[in-house]
Amino acid sequence: MTGDVTGELGRRERQIIEIIYRRGRATAAEVLADLPDNPTYSSVRGMLRHLEGKGYLRHEQDGLRYVYLPTSPTKDVRASALSHVVRTFFDGSLPSAVATLLESRPLKREEYERIARLLEEAPREEEG
Repeated sequence: MTGDVTGELGRRERQIIEIIYRRGRATAAEVLADLPDNPTYSSVRGMLRHLEGKGYLRHEQDGLRYVYLPTSPTKDVRASALSHVVRTFFDGSLPSAVATLLESRPLKREEYERIARLLEEAPREEEG
């Protein structure tokens, strides 16, 4: 699975995907326990099968239960979701998004040092 995950999924699908990424792996009962709005167990199972059919999830059998896992690395999904947020809320401007994050709360020393190091190592466009 590649591309923009958040733009391709409905609200409930996104909720389920977020639960599975947060947990790393989950059964239908675990997903149900974490979902708001009290859907039925059978609707959660159906949505998990649907997401598996779309290629977002896979399952492993654990006894009689299916345990669902994401098919894409968390890093890829984070990049896709963040790209969607930057396009949607910051008109594609990475500097505006970063500035908003940096202005949202004070940084701890380790956070500041990490960000400074990343900025120093980041590739730059050639001038001219």
